[in-house]
Amino acid sequence: MRTEDVLAAIATGLWRWDNASGTVTLDSEAARLLGLPTEPVVLPEVAVRSRFHPVDWNEINGIVNLAVAEGTLAEARLRIMDVDGRVLRTVRSRSKPMEKRAADGSTDYELIGTIQEIAEPQPGTTAAHTPITGDWRRSREAFLLDAGRALAEARSTAEVLRVAASLSMPGFSPDGLAVFGAAGDRLSIIGHHGHDPCDEGPFTDMPLETDYPAAEVVRTGRAIYLPTPDEYRRRFPAAWPLAQRFDRVSWAFLPLIVAGRTMGAWMAAFKHPASFSPDERSVLTTVARMLAQALQRAGVAESERELTTGLQRSMMPQLGPEIPGMRIAARYVPTGGGLQVGGDWYDMIPLPSGRFALVIGDVQGHDVRAAGLMGQLRIAVRAYASEGHRPDAVLSRASRFLAGLCSSQESDPYVDGDARARDADVRDSDFQSPRFATCLYVECDPKTGLLEVARAGHPDPAIRMADGTVLMRPTAGGLPLGIDPDTDYPTTRFALEPGETMMLCTDGLIETGGHDLDTGWARLRAVLESDAHESPSTGAGAGAGTGAGTGAGMGTAGLLEPPHLERLADLLVQAVHGPSSHHTTGPLADRREDDIAVVLLCREAVDHRTAPPHPARPARRTVLTVAQVEPERIAGARQQIRELLHDWADPDQVDSAVLMVSEMVTNVLTHTDGDALLVAEAVGELGARRLRVEVADGSDELPHRRQPGEMSSSGRGVLLMEMLADAWGVDPRGEGKSIWFELHEQSKTDADPVF
Repeated sequence: MRTEDVLAAIATGLWRWDNASGTVTLDSEAARLLGLPTEPVVLPEVAVRSRFHPVDWNEINGIVNLAVAEGTLAEARLRIMDVDGRVLRTVRSRSKPMEKRAADGSTDYELIGTIQEIAEPQPGTTAAHTPITGDWRRSREAFLLDAGRALAEARSTAEVLRVAASLSMPGFSPDGLAVFGAAGDRLSIIGHHGHDPCDEGPFTDMPLETDYPAAEVVRTGRAIYLPTPDEYRRRFPAAWPLAQRFDRVSWAFLPLIVAGRTMGAWMAAFKHPASFSPDERSVLTTVARMLAQALQRAGVAESERELTTGLQRSMMPQLGPEIPGMRIAARYVPTGGGLQVGGDWYDMIPLPSGRFALVIGDVQGHDVRAAGLMGQLRIAVRAYASEGHRPDAVLSRASRFLAGLCSSQESDPYVDGDARARDADVRDSDFQSPRFATCLYVECDPKTGLLEVARAGHPDPAIRMADGTVLMRPTAGGLPLGIDPDTDYPTTRFALEPGETMMLCTDGLIETGGHDLDTGWARLRAVLESDAHESPSTGAGAGAGTGAGTGAGMGTAGLLEPPHLERLADLLVQAVHGPSSHHTTGPLADRREDDIAVVLLCREAVDHRTAPPHPARPARRTVLTVAQVEPERIAGARQQIRELLHDWADPDQVDSAVLMVSEMVTNVLTHTDGDALLVAEAVGELGARRLRVEVADGSDELPHRRQPGEMSSSGRGVLLMEMLADAWGVDPRGEGKSIWFELHEQSKTDADPVF
């Protein structure tokens, strides 16, 4: 009996599909199954394709491409349509793609296989119905969408492997996964799931010539499916003992290919039998492609993070040895865009005098050039400071250095004008534009707490006092570095009292999230005044009833425990960036709009365990200089007094203090040629404090009472002092004088009763 007769008896036809010529050869049975006359025929591809349901044709096209890539059989279920679009029957196709090389060297393929009619279950029967279209396909598409989204969001190799292990494939899910990476002629395991840590030993470093499925997949670039243990044992007898101990019954090894290069292999192992139908192979192949892309992206991202982190760490100094009586903490957080490098920096510099300097700055920009300029500027500032220059001289020299550095980069003598024009599309014009930098330089005497501050366009420091009150400390300043090489930078002096903490930061900590300077400082003040960063000995109950609205708890000795600087630094960054990871929820979304640098300096307080049983409450003190050329700082003086008295019992007394301070400072600027030095101090227990304010100047002329007319614009200062102050006076000094007043805190009296 002929083969054709046997195939016809079992309703099986033969076909040959030549993709290169676009023709299909059918025997008589195949022609009948396609709804054509029962005779052998050669037809154009279009004529045969019109007989397939369009949805099924799209499916079989993908299955054939997969079979070509893997060198396996292409199996599919197809619905045959008549000329009116009605379904005649359902057939199963099994074919083998064979490569054909044309005369011009191009490669195509030819399908040789069979088609066979299959019986569809009748309504009401329990026969399984597994068409290509249907719920399984919809489940598969939903799974692939979810898997693609999850793998695309993974940002590290560990996250990619964790996502791959959590994938639940529709209808069949592997319970053992392993990812192998190829490097040179060696194969190693990158990660695995469903195995013990000790199980990876034989696979950590394997030659590619090893008779192991993953090694063969990397060598050939073709997937290997092993549906049964017998198949595994037959094809890889040497590797079978390694796989036998895991009690799996089916395995799939797929290549991880990116841009035509096989970077490794992915193994999916099953404890239940898997036949690896075309649909299942299609799912596994798609997941392998997405997994390869995700691993490639994660590897590039990790390399960039390692590069930028190393670059930034090489530019960021260590805080150095411990300083007796002082504690320091610092943080740097790069922007989230690009290479995550920027121009913010901080430094701590030991000085020849036994003092030390704290520097914080911000070079314009968030790119590689900003990071490069930052590194050069930091070294220059450190060199000038180490030579023993005063703070104003350090910033003046740094400004000239940056201006000269940018001007030399702007005019490169080795590149002529024509070359610049030719390279305009390659070289970034912004790379050669002038840059400026803001900077704050603080020289500190650790013995006395005396600080000398010079500022170049940078935000002022903030002081957290011993009782938790936070004040902005206005300081004199000049233009940012690099704008005018001849700019002067005046110096401001004040003392950091025991128990006080100074915060220096760049504008990224203040203005990130759409905030301006005012609202940004309000956000940071809430963190600084809270007790979340207090040392563990400060319990919640310790501060009950004594926080006075500051949110800071008091210890049993009446003093606040010193803040835990590392915890405080973390809280300041989290207040701006929200949670530290996108895997956790928090009050804000993680945002990296600008670089952040923050430095905290705390002068340690006297140990309360050795203090008297009931010491006085720590004093609040602020010092401010208002220069003749800066009358606008009178508003800053008024704000300092309001912040100093933020929890004062009587608001009217606060208004009186602000009014008298404004009058005293204005009189100095109006009637003398010198600057006004304001010193304000509040001492005592809550509800019974005493405020003393002194304004000193260099003039020997004493104030005197005047009788101003109704239309006079001056002459009322002494009258205001007599009316509003509990005590006031004038203290002559060797050079100049000091005018002072005192207010005694008292609760606001109730309104007069109505009779």
